[in-house]
Amino acid sequence: MKRTFAYHFACAVLFSFAAAEETFFVPGSLGNVFCVMKVPEGDGPFPLIILCHGFGESHIGNRDYADFFVSNGFAACSPDFCGGGIFSRSDGKMTDMSVLTEAEDLNALIDRFLEDPRFSCICLWGDSQGGFVSSYVAACRPKDIAALVLEYPAYVLVDSAKGQRRADGTFPETGWLLGMRIGRGYNEALADMDIYGHIASYRGPVLILHGDKDRLVPLSYSRRALEAFEHAELIVMPGQSHGFTGEGRREAMKMELAFLEEIR
Repeated sequence: MKRTFAYHFACAVLFSFAAAEETFFVPGSLGNVFCVMKVPEGDGPFPLIILCHGFGESHIGNRDYADFFVSNGFAACSPDFCGGGIFSRSDGKMTDMSVLTEAEDLNALIDRFLEDPRFSCICLWGDSQGGFVSSYVAACRPKDIAALVLEYPAYVLVDSAKGQRRADGTFPETGWLLGMRIGRGYNEALADMDIYGHIASYRGPVLILHGDKDRLVPLSYSRRALEAFEHAELIVMPGQSHGFTGEGRREAMKMELAFLEEIR
């Protein structure tokens, strides 16, 4: 693992910022997108991190990351993608959700904050499917995104979707993924996508973290992404699977902070 001065500084000193929190809705792909925003108190502008949750999840799963980044002087916005999960407070059903509807939701957020004087730049953070969506959107509008942080990005979804295609080229009306029902549009959005060719359009700095025990999204998918991005670093997290836990999760936060501090 790469150890920079910023990393050791982040480990030694945690800035004590109080934060103002607000919740709001933004019009999105399938209705309104629920968001939680935390902004440090004090003089800005602050770099903004938009945290994109994984499949079937919500902003609750990355709340500790948001609090950590805010305590170190970054603003953090955590949306619930429309139809994104069973605990989502946004509109929409999971059977209508796809990576493209989530990309539409994320684009709506970026558009909202791009000219907001509270923020100096916008960075994207995403885990699993959220990492897929973050990198997809960053490649669509590279000038608007200062940096990408991706945890075990689920590029495997393209191959998974191809495996669901029937002999006649169509997809079942509904299916199952990780025990949750999805609609036909979910696989249709993925099956013909050249995701590695697409993300190559993003030439900003990228940090990828991936556990060496991940069986849901094999590490090989992140190694291939490392070749696609122009300026990327891959950190392999020993003993971690799909979803960082314990000391590995805390180490991930510190390394991500160090990376973002260098960008700032």
